Amino acid sequence: MRSTSLKRGEARRGKASSRATLEECIDIEWSVRSMSPFLFFSLLLPKHLTGSLLAVAFLTSFGSSMLYGYNLAVVNSPALYIKDFYNQTALRRNGTGLSRETLTLMYSLTVSVFAIGGLLGSLIVGVLVTRFGRKGTVVKSTVLVFIGGSLMGFSRSCGSPEMVILGRFVTGIHSGISLSVVPMYLGEIAPKNLRGFLGLVPSIFIGTGVFAAQILGLHELLGKEEHWPLFLSVVAGPTFVQLLLLPWFPESPRYLLIDKRNVHATITALKRYRANCNIQAEIEEMQEEQRSLSSVETLSVWNLLLDETVRWQVLSVAVVNVGMQLSGIDAIWFYTNDIFENAGIPTPEIPYTTAGTGVIEIIAGLVGCFTIEKLGRRPLMVGGFTMMGISSAGITLTLILQTRLSFMRYVSVCCVVGIIAGFCIGPAGVPFLLTAELFKQSHRPAAYIVGGSLNWLSNFTVGFVFPFLQMSAGSYCYLVFASICLSVAVYVYAVIPETKNKTFMEISRLFSKKQPVLETQCLLLVDQLKLKKMNGYGGLEHHSLDFESSSSIP
Repeated sequence: MRSTSLKRGEARRGKASSRATLEECIDIEWSVRSMSPFLFFSLLLPKHLTGSLLAVAFLTSFGSSMLYGYNLAVVNSPALYIKDFYNQTALRRNGTGLSRETLTLMYSLTVSVFAIGGLLGSLIVGVLVTRFGRKGTVVKSTVLVFIGGSLMGFSRSCGSPEMVILGRFVTGIHSGISLSVVPMYLGEIAPKNLRGFLGLVPSIFIGTGVFAAQILGLHELLGKEEHWPLFLSVVAGPTFVQLLLLPWFPESPRYLLIDKRNVHATITALKRYRANCNIQAEIEEMQEEQRSLSSVETLSVWNLLLDETVRWQVLSVAVVNVGMQLSGIDAIWFYTNDIFENAGIPTPEIPYTTAGTGVIEIIAGLVGCFTIEKLGRRPLMVGGFTMMGISSAGITLTLILQTRLSFMRYVSVCCVVGIIAGFCIGPAGVPFLLTAELFKQSHRPAAYIVGGSLNWLSNFTVGFVFPFLQMSAGSYCYLVFASICLSVAVYVYAVIPETKNKTFMEISRLFSKKQPVLETQCLLLVDQLKLKKMNGYGGLEHHSLDFESSSSIP
């Protein structure tokens, strides 16, 4: 009897152990919800979201993407102190201070050199992600933050404005790398039904970084004159946390399989990142892409631009990335205090008004993140750019009328909030997500170089030109941003397809089918215009070819 009961116990334990692994994997996604201190957000979290996916999204965004937002806004609050430091240093060195134009030029350089560094970082990201991997690039690039933070932190002690500018340049390199590699990493580790959600997590942290800079810049915290070097250099803190924890998580499974051909490491990574242990279908999809790229090496930027099969993808990435920066959002972030001052907001209230807009950024980012898998990418992009365009035109109108109507100053603040909210809902993060989704593994690094370099060139242009544009065009300068936003919204609606819940191969095949249609209809349109010019054949003038609305990619 005793031996029989022992055998039954062993059998039960054997069955239990055979089910343990599967049950453990399935229960991981619910552990994320049960551990969350906020039940509301726990219920909003998508299904199949594992703790590892959420942790990687948080760490990469907290230690990289958030620094981008922080560095965009950090020079806004201490602008007067930095200019005074530049002027006093010149007076001590040369015996005379700087002229107003020279001081404006130096401060514009301090703001815009961050974008120059970002451009450099975006140009080298392709080489880095191919050699070190996605996670490896994120980890190794953290050294740039510590170098840049140290330069800015000790700049006043050394009496060197050059250290401020150089520090901004080095941190810009880090942000240029991060803005490309973080969405690439998250897009590759996420299952197709979570790619949009995880892809917009960095945009939430970009808004959080801007908000953190606005809060820390208050006079009660680090907004005093003696604290501005520390204010510029606190970026090292989040990066240190990232450096400690991120190396414990796996590399991108797609990189491991397609680039490194390491099947064992791929399976291990997928088991870590997935709630369901049945990963066979996902591996087969990766292997299908691997077979399609068996005779294709990682493309250079030049070969990408020459590849006619991805012509519309490249054009789309260029349009959304340029539009993202030329939308005027960086002008809003860089010069928020000046905008509010011109709007007539009392000077003591400006820092608090600016900090209040940061809350809108985070809320709008959360709305976009939790709705992208339901609404799709296109509605967030079209709605966001349209909202920004209308709000930019509204700023011009309110600045013109505020001399006659005193309440218009508050309407202008609402327009600023509208620009920020529209940006954070979609245009802040979807362009980087689209860059990952529209290209195969062999094309993706070069595509990020193209999109990133155009993004940073546009960023530099706005940061450097806006103060001079504002001085020359006055309130009408925002009409330029309005026209750009509305143009990009029309392009996204007409050309870019919806990529929600599609694999990379399905998206590639979608563009392959649309390519001949677009080329054929463009040729038909040219022929139609030629026929209408033939005056001797009046019948042709009264008949036109009908084109379906599907001539543009839906």
